[in-house]
Amino acid sequence: MQDATLAADRGIPTGEQHALRSGDQEAVVVEVGAAVRSYDVGGVAVLDGFGVDEIPEGARGAPLVPWPNRVKDGRWTWEGEARQLDLTEPEQHNAIHGFGLWQSWSPRERSAERIVLGTVMHPRPGYPWRLDVTVLYALGDEGLSVETRARNLSGTPAPYAAGAHPYLHPGAGSIDAARLVLPAGTRVDTGEQQVPTGLVPVEGTPYDFRSGASLAGLEVDHAFGDLDRDADGLAWLELHRADGRVARVWMDAAYRWFEVFTGDALSVRPRGGLGVEPMTAPPDAFNSGTDLVVLDPGAEHVGRWGVQLD
Repeated sequence: MQDATLAADRGIPTGEQHALRSGDQEAVVVEVGAAVRSYDVGGVAVLDGFGVDEIPEGARGAPLVPWPNRVKDGRWTWEGEARQLDLTEPEQHNAIHGFGLWQSWSPRERSAERIVLGTVMHPRPGYPWRLDVTVLYALGDEGLSVETRARNLSGTPAPYAAGAHPYLHPGAGSIDAARLVLPAGTRVDTGEQQVPTGLVPVEGTPYDFRSGASLAGLEVDHAFGDLDRDADGLAWLELHRADGRVARVWMDAAYRWFEVFTGDALSVRPRGGLGVEPMTAPPDAFNSGTDLVVLDPGAEHVGRWGVQLD
C-alpha cells in the first residue's frame, strides 16, 4: 500500500487513491465509483480487489445506487409513466448497478482510519430525480465497516434501492478451494437476461449453504433471501478460505438480500474471488416493486454492512 494519496493526473484509471490505516488493517478507497480497491489485515488480503493500474471489472468493490443488479431491458414504469434507462449491460440488454460506477466521488470527511466520499447524482433519462449520496468507509475493532446514505434532493418521491459489490479473497488459488456458509432459506431463480422468474427454497438443491458447502465446480449468480439474523438484526455470510482463515460479511436490516457471484463470466481472474453483494432489494425491483424504497423529498435512506477476517 502506498502512504500518500495518488493523484488522478498520474494517469491512474480510478483517480485519487485514499489510503486508510488502523493498527494492522489497511484499505484503499478510490475516487472513481467510490470503490474499495483493497482491504488487508496483517498483510493478508481480505478482499479480491484490483490493481492501481486496472479498470475494475464486474463492479468490483463499488456501491450500487440507485439500484443494484439488473433492470430488465432498462424499462420500468413509475406512476403510470414508462421510463427507459441506458443499457449498461448490452450483452444481456439490461441496465445494471445504477449510476455511480464511473462517477467521481469527492472526500467530505477524512481521517487516518475513515473517509466519507460523496457525489450528487443528477436527473437523467429513465431516472429524473436528484440524489445526494455518501459512502463512509471506516477501519476499527470490527474490521471494515461501510455506510451508504442517500438523500432525495428532488421535489417528488424517488424510488430507490442500494447495494455493494465486494469480492472476498479465497485465501489461495480460486474459490473452488473455499466453503461458503450462508443462512438463507430461499433463492431468486433467474431466466433469460438473468432477471427473476421466481423465488425457490434452497433445501435439497446445490444452493443450500445453510450448513456450509464447497463452491468447487458450482456456478452461482443469484440473490438469496429469507436470511437468518442475530439479536442485533444482522445477517452474516462466511467464506472459509483455503488458508484456514474465515472472512465474514455482515449487513444490517436495511439490506434484505445477499447476491452471491462466483465470477465465472469475468475476463480478469474468473473465480478468483467471491462476489458477495448486500442488496436492499432483489434484481429488477424497479419492475417488481419488491423491497423498493420510496424516498420522500428531503428524506434519507441509510444502510450499513462490513467485512472481517478471523
